[in-house]
Amino acid sequence: MDLTTYLGADAFLQETQGWLEEREAENNLILGLCLKMARSSEEIEPAPYFATVKQNDDLLVAVIMAPPHKLIVYSDADARVETFKLLAADLLAKGLPVPGVIGRTAVVSAFTKAWEEVTGEVTIEGMRQRIYHRLTEVNQSQIPSGSVRAATQDDLTLLAQWILAFHHEAVPNDPLSDVQGATRRRIANKEIFVWENAGPVSVAARSRPTTNGVSVNLVYTPPEYRGRGYATACVASLSRHLLDSGFSFCTLFADLANPTSNHVYKKIGYRPICDFAEWRFAATV
Repeated sequence: MDLTTYLGADAFLQETQGWLEEREAENNLILGLCLKMARSSEEIEPAPYFATVKQNDDLLVAVIMAPPHKLIVYSDADARVETFKLLAADLLAKGLPVPGVIGRTAVVSAFTKAWEEVTGEVTIEGMRQRIYHRLTEVNQSQIPSGSVRAATQDDLTLLAQWILAFHHEAVPNDPLSDVQGATRRRIANKEIFVWENAGPVSVAARSRPTTNGVSVNLVYTPPEYRGRGYATACVASLSRHLLDSGFSFCTLFADLANPTSNHVYKKIGYRPICDFAEWRFAATV
């Protein structure tokens, strides 16, 4: 087995993009993030970690990590603990803090076992998620009052508050910084959409475009507006807009512990493709 690390997203994609795009929807997270980094002219600090493990020119494993975020692991081969031990040893040798790992459930389970054996750390299971994909036609459903629109800078203060609330409610263990700045940039890039009914009542965003697809994320409705179908309408309308704009399919992640969101996405027309899991490592608990 040969482990190779890469200085940037471009070099990493040259080695992995063809493999990853064989299951483009399933690999939307690692692909979308790498393509975004490759398109950006901004220097990322601290530098991301990119690595592959190959055997006889076959890609066994590909990983990326943009500190302080978790390691994202791809593997289309049988998850082998010995392969992941090689990666774990390289991360330790480089002195890189690894807050956790995310990827397909079986793959992450194997990596976590390898990490425990190499480091002696305790690992703690986090969120289990399901990727919904291949939405190529939006199901019609009863639409509540209101309509969808792109967010504007006039929405900045409110949406920054909502995004902070979304983070605390949905992903409290994920790192968070400069919510105002990130929200401002996403609004300027026409990524955030709101459902308007005498004012914004729900939000969703597009994210991580790949060659043929795009992801929907940041789906949030404040508690006082829930139960009225606003999130369903917002996600459905945004998904239809993305398909009409030229994308072949949409994908999204849903927390398996949230039956409401999973029901909403199925109702719209999303179908499950695979399950992801995340684990946190002891140093970050």
